[in-house]
Amino acid sequence: MKHTKSKLEIKQRRSFSGEFKKAKVQELIEKRLTVGELCRLYDVSRTAVYKWLYKYSKDYQRKTILVVQMESEAYKTLRLQQQVAELERVIGQKQMEIDFLNKLLEIGSDEMGFDLKKNFSTRLLNGTGSAKQDIVTN
Repeated sequence: MKHTKSKLEIKQRRSFSGEFKKAKVQELIEKRLTVGELCRLYDVSRTAVYKWLYKYSKDYQRKTILVVQMESEAYKTLRLQQQVAELERVIGQKQMEIDFLNKLLEIGSDEMGFDLKKNFSTRLLNGTGSAKQDIVTN
């Protein structure tokens, strides 16, 4: 049996500061990072990460039971109403923008003496002619 030359490998011991651990625990709590991602990113064991959680988080203590509840219907309704209000606000802004541009076209048409909307949009959309030709011919 052949013996291969083996070197004694000494694994370097790393230590993370308390501030680093607290920051990572906070990221875990805020769900910006998962335990698995933390383990892979910093080459740390799951056991170490859970020790950090137990030590630096008030929500994750040993022998405590964490009860996960479904989002309440009232909270869900409130969140959806806020989302609808935000979307209505955006639609209102876009409608104001459309109204402004239509008014601008109307004023421009009066100034130029022809319907800008009709002369530009129809010909340009079907690919016949250019904007410069339309101005010159009308």
